[in-house]
Amino acid sequence: MMQENKLHIVSFDVPYPPDYGGVIDVFYKLRGLSEVGIKIYLHCYQYGRNKSPELEKFCEKVFYYPRKTGIKYAFSKKPYIVAGRKHPELLKNILQLKAPVLFEGLHSCFFIDHPELKNYRKILRAHNIEHDYYSQLTNSESSFFKRTYFKREAIKLKRYERVIQHAESVISISPSDQEYFQNIHPNAKFVPAFHEFDSVCSLPGKGDYFLFHGNLSVPENIKSVHYLLDEVFKGLKIKLVIAGKNPSRSLLLKKSHSEKTKVFINPSPQKMEELIKNAQGCIIPSFQDTGLKLKLLASLFIGRFCITNSYMVKNTGLEKLCIIADSSEKMKEQVNKYKGEEFTGEMIEQRSLILNNSFSNKKGISALIRQIFAQK
Repeated sequence: MMQENKLHIVSFDVPYPPDYGGVIDVFYKLRGLSEVGIKIYLHCYQYGRNKSPELEKFCEKVFYYPRKTGIKYAFSKKPYIVAGRKHPELLKNILQLKAPVLFEGLHSCFFIDHPELKNYRKILRAHNIEHDYYSQLTNSESSFFKRTYFKREAIKLKRYERVIQHAESVISISPSDQEYFQNIHPNAKFVPAFHEFDSVCSLPGKGDYFLFHGNLSVPENIKSVHYLLDEVFKGLKIKLVIAGKNPSRSLLLKKSHSEKTKVFINPSPQKMEELIKNAQGCIIPSFQDTGLKLKLLASLFIGRFCITNSYMVKNTGLEKLCIIADSSEKMKEQVNKYKGEEFTGEMIEQRSLILNNSFSNKKGISALIRQIFAQK
């Protein structure tokens, strides 16, 4: 018999600390489900992140499995991000408890079509249209070998996508992703990304710098930073702060040529929040219109002005809250326009009306539970 208040969650990574896009969604989902009484059995693939006692606060039990890497998995018929997450102990542990299984991302779906899980209710949380994401990564990558890998992985991911038919529901992270999944799955729903913010806490007033924040080892973010340095802030007498994880060597070399640029390497969550809150605005262009960038939500919930482009906000419902500039010239104009503007209480109220309604964690948890437990 299926356990109605118990849930397996299979996470592609250890979701603590919640310091990058995908694991932010997973961690705050765990917290929200736990708060309404769901007993969670969390299964984490581990690579480069430590086991975390923090997760035990929200879970009945936490299991860890090593993610396998290496050339062997690159030549698998399955996508590399799936093949390296085959671990027989995961299947064995799920079979110990008959409860719904929430697979976080296509990455974690190795066993979704396994015959022994036929009578389990299975749900996929789609963090991206993965083959589209990998196709677009080729545009941000300069290495021939990495471009070749991304192209091959995109083809494999598109082919592998058919396994989602074994899920009772696909829950997308953005409205545009939902449109895609509606065409290939009979029960595709949209539930916004989960995040740490219960309300808007932007500060009124002004700051003396603009901020770009994100994972600085990711090709797309590296491309965005070079774009800001080379095409937007070049020649401007305005401070740009760049903050995030593991900046690339090329970024640090580029920064060294600019006196008006400061880089914060691997800031703590508290320091990152401080940087976002005190900036005059976040400037976060994107060159991929995939998924929902959680740095956009952070910029809006706790920051002041947010300058971005159409790729970042496409079909998010957040367009009205951002200053959109689709060329370096337009972006430069907006930086000059807003560098001395006051961020007002009225602006904060407008933001609160939209964000507290459309990106409420409580509403998201209720919608998620209806899908997981087939509630009407």
